[in-house]
Amino acid sequence: MTTSASDAFYAMHQHGFVRVATSTPHVRPADVPFNLAAVLTEARKADAQKVDLLVFPELCLSSYAIDDLHMQGALLDAVERAILELVDSSRDLSPVLLAGAPLRSRGRLYNCAVVITRGKILGIVPKSYLPNYREYYEKRWFAHGRNVTGQTLSVGGHAAPFGSDLIFSARDLPGFTFHVEICEDFWAPVPPSSAAAMSGAVILANLSASNITIGKADERHMLCRAQSSRALAAYLYSAAGPGESTTDLAWDGQGAIYEIGDLLAEADRFSLDPRLNIADVDTARILNERMATGTFNDAAESVDKVFRQIAFDYQPSFADIGLIRSIRRFPYVPNRRSHLDQDCYEAFNIQVEGLRRRFEATGGGHMVIGVSGGLDSTHALIVAAKVCDRLGLPRDTILGFTMPGFATGETTKSNAWNLMKALGIRAEEIDIRPAARQMLSDMNHPFAEGEPVYDIAFENVQAGLRTDYLFRLANQRRGFVVGTGDLSELALGWCTYGVGDQMSHYAVNAGVPKTLIQYLIRWTTRTDQFDPETDAVLEAILSTEISPELVPAGEGEEMQSTEAKIGPYELHDFFLYHILRTGAAPGKVAFLAWHAWHDIERGSWPIDFPATARHDYDLATIRKWLEVFLRRFFAFSQFKRSAMPNGPKVSAGGALSPRGDWRAPSDSSAAVWLEDLERSVPKE
Repeated sequence: MTTSASDAFYAMHQHGFVRVATSTPHVRPADVPFNLAAVLTEARKADAQKVDLLVFPELCLSSYAIDDLHMQGALLDAVERAILELVDSSRDLSPVLLAGAPLRSRGRLYNCAVVITRGKILGIVPKSYLPNYREYYEKRWFAHGRNVTGQTLSVGGHAAPFGSDLIFSARDLPGFTFHVEICEDFWAPVPPSSAAAMSGAVILANLSASNITIGKADERHMLCRAQSSRALAAYLYSAAGPGESTTDLAWDGQGAIYEIGDLLAEADRFSLDPRLNIADVDTARILNERMATGTFNDAAESVDKVFRQIAFDYQPSFADIGLIRSIRRFPYVPNRRSHLDQDCYEAFNIQVEGLRRRFEATGGGHMVIGVSGGLDSTHALIVAAKVCDRLGLPRDTILGFTMPGFATGETTKSNAWNLMKALGIRAEEIDIRPAARQMLSDMNHPFAEGEPVYDIAFENVQAGLRTDYLFRLANQRRGFVVGTGDLSELALGWCTYGVGDQMSHYAVNAGVPKTLIQYLIRWTTRTDQFDPETDAVLEAILSTEISPELVPAGEGEEMQSTEAKIGPYELHDFFLYHILRTGAAPGKVAFLAWHAWHDIERGSWPIDFPATARHDYDLATIRKWLEVFLRRFFAFSQFKRSAMPNGPKVSAGGALSPRGDWRAPSDSSAAVWLEDLERSVPKE
């Protein structure tokens, strides 16, 4: 059966995703048949949900808290029979199963994870570190597996690789490469999964029992987040829950799935009903991050443990099975409610501190800003105002100039004046139209003869004059020009090169995309960073159409719209993040954008994001604007970024300074990105 281009586009496996799950079945102490039935029930549910990898808790077939019963031959025999039945039942199940079991080898008993898929035991991993403190006495029953390498263990005639040196990898699903560790291994100063990750494991799984005490759930989250972040990996944690013996301890069934420090999914704790905790892990993102992180690869050279690579044929389905993953519509905008004010405070104050230091280094004087009444100049101005406040300087240290041109509207001009007055800066107006007419006349431009010719030269004469005035004003009044252009404009090249808005003495907004600027301005009003009069003006500016205001509108026509010409900034910021930060190919970027944006009712929006500002986009629209982005970003705009002034990086999503995150030739071609778009994204 062949797969069409459209089917391939919507298939998550095609884009490097692997569906993983944790599950805590309801067990009974030492009741192996009951426990097996519970495990199989959850495995069948996972199969119905198209799960690729399913992680059960530690010793789930015997149950964990059975003390000396672990040493009973009848129980151990029953566990081996249960494994054989689980292996046989797995023939018709898609997930690779990780089940916990006590197993005997060479006169020792090991606490093991059994890796099972499609009627076969792929391998058996013994626990490396055995807790023997406080409530744990595992060394009473089990031998550690740290030195178990290169061995084979037979369970009911099924011989399988046995040892702590195993990494499992699907031949037919790139990125589906995983390592298994068990509970206490996770608490060791250097978990076994660290070496495994540096040896190629992308997904790290932990079968755990771990009784619950006050605050322990937070500790587990901390460890999962730290290990997934440090190892540049996905981390799956599955803890024992209902049915375990509560003779002396209690259990909560915590399950968590992390990816490079991001929590993708977590299970309901203390639930009496077993539930699958499912998420789609982006293994391509993980591998790209490792490729870009030299420290990870340098550290990998020091790993002295040699792992056996257990390859298997998984037979994934390259069909549309949806995507179980929250895709942020606004990847640059803070989305943690618990940390919202902290994240916005940091973003805003990174800019304040950057500008403060540059102002201090230049010996003071004045900050010179062109104030248009638009988003970018507004944000640069309020950052400059905070610099004055922090330094204890009067705000008239800032020299603000509004410079109306041929298409300047009364709304933006009024907003500019109202904002400058509300902030108490020194404000002036310079009408650039006489100088622009003179220049156009000197150029023999048709507009000088009364013809309505509004070409790029007409626009850039105005943009260039504004910047030229600002630089000369800075010369005259002992100041420096604060740039207002943002990261989104730099990505698209939507700025006038040289003596234009591409240039300044310090580009304070250069690391901030348009969507974050909008959000930060809203944050300043919500948190009373300024007085009510200023807040009112800021709200008015937020509600104004984004426009360069360089081309006059005819009678009855709407004013010039930036987004109507180059596309929605919210989409372009999405494209920028995934291409700049994750290195995703255009086909995958479009796939992610479709899942994020095609349904206005699905997924979460940034906190306090206005309902009236919410949009959705179909695939055809996403494809159209992604093509615009690729052409502008890869082929038309790099020369502007190569010569950009200094400015602070704000987001981990990256910046475009040639001295920082992004270095590229100015004369490169966009052909390979456009070809990928043409090949992989259907035209709908």
